[in-house]
Amino acid sequence: VQLQASGGGVVQAGGSLRLSCAASGRTFNRYTMAWFRQAPGKEREFVAVIRWTGSNLYYADSVKGRFTISRDNAKNTVHLQMNSLKPEDTAVYYCASRGEYYGVSYSPPEYPYWGQGTEVTVSS
Repeated sequence: VQLQASGGGVVQAGGSLRLSCAASGRTFNRYTMAWFRQAPGKEREFVAVIRWTGSNLYYADSVKGRFTISRDNAKNTVHLQMNSLKPEDTAVYYCASRGEYYGVSYSPPEYPYWGQGTEVTVSS
């Protein structure tokens, strides 16, 4: 599985960004997909995950109500809509996949496939 994230940038606090992650392969609809982020000097942390069925979505408490994860299986793409951005959302954002038919997980080591990361900077 090859993943390519895009959509990062610089935005003022309160603004919005939409991240996208394009995946290779014909079986994208079987992949549970997630977003993680890593701020400078901090560990990589869970942001959001959508199960391969599309019926289960989970968010970190810090982004709940502001971020929305979605998937477009026809385009092999997962999105992260980020609204009401805060300076503490500044980080490199990574999309990740566990592979076919795996359930959700909040733990980075359980994701073998990663995109290259896209940087988000929120200015105050």
